[in-house]
Amino acid sequence: MSVSPRLDDQGRLAALAPFRREIRAHCYRMTGCVHDAEDLTQETYLRAWRAFGDFDHRSSPRTWLYRIATNVCLTHLGQRPRRPLPTGLGAPPADPRRRPDGDGATAWLEPIPDTWLWTAAPVDPGEHTISRDSVRIAFIAALHHLRSRPRAVLLLRDVVGCTAREVAETLGMSVAGVNSTLHRARARLGAVDAATVPAHPESPADRRLLDAYLDAFERYDMAALVEVLAADAVWEMPPFPGWYRGAAAIVTVIATWCPARGPGDMILRRTAANGLPVFAVYLRGADGVHRAFQVQQLHTGPDGVGRVTAWFAPELFAAFGLPATL
Repeated sequence: MSVSPRLDDQGRLAALAPFRREIRAHCYRMTGCVHDAEDLTQETYLRAWRAFGDFDHRSSPRTWLYRIATNVCLTHLGQRPRRPLPTGLGAPPADPRRRPDGDGATAWLEPIPDTWLWTAAPVDPGEHTISRDSVRIAFIAALHHLRSRPRAVLLLRDVVGCTAREVAETLGMSVAGVNSTLHRARARLGAVDAATVPAHPESPADRRLLDAYLDAFERYDMAALVEVLAADAVWEMPPFPGWYRGAAAIVTVIATWCPARGPGDMILRRTAANGLPVFAVYLRGADGVHRAFQVQQLHTGPDGVGRVTAWFAPELFAAFGLPATL
């Protein structure tokens, strides 16, 4: 007895839809780019939709989708260079008294909005599989020290939970090759990610610290900003390759080179990415209009704000569902 196309479409939707968020997270881990992640997720689902009639159910739909997504990502990555953050380039801290020089030729690692990964009340199993630790920005940055194929092996084995045989079938490798690649990838990842702190839910103390940080920026109070920054805080701001260490150096670079000059020049809006708090910063222009300026992602700790990555990327505001002007 034949099944109507309409019922067949419904069956495909029921089988594939629950995994969309985790497939998007996987594409983000592989590429480090939110817009590439969305495009590659769309391509994955288009290929899966077209090939669903040939799906033999020897593996789960989830594993099958990951196989498609991984190969879509590997094809996309090709010979593209890794996406770094400034602190991952190997240079020492920059002199905050020197004008920062931008590097528009480098494709920088981007944050991914929490709303792309989780909803306020999870409604599908895919959301439960995306841990905060697996999308924290330091982990993604460390992943991009690996070439694309070892990156895929490590993600499929250690994050997705595929067996070595499943990974071998996905990537056209032997099981022994998968195991040896995984061993080297874990060693490399441990060397660059050992000292990072996982993302964590905000505590009341964190929220007070973030309130104080927001207040300091909106009042353009550099003395207050020093108080909320950890003494050894790190500040980086793609696309500028220089980075800065220490509250005094950070405040110097902001006070010297930031276009803002007084209270009200900047307005901050709260959001979140990679399981961490984010402030979207709007800067007032000469016409009095506040326009998208920076996306700042913060790591907080018992000693204050310990790290800020400030992306000069107004195009990211749309991914967060934020307007370009206030």
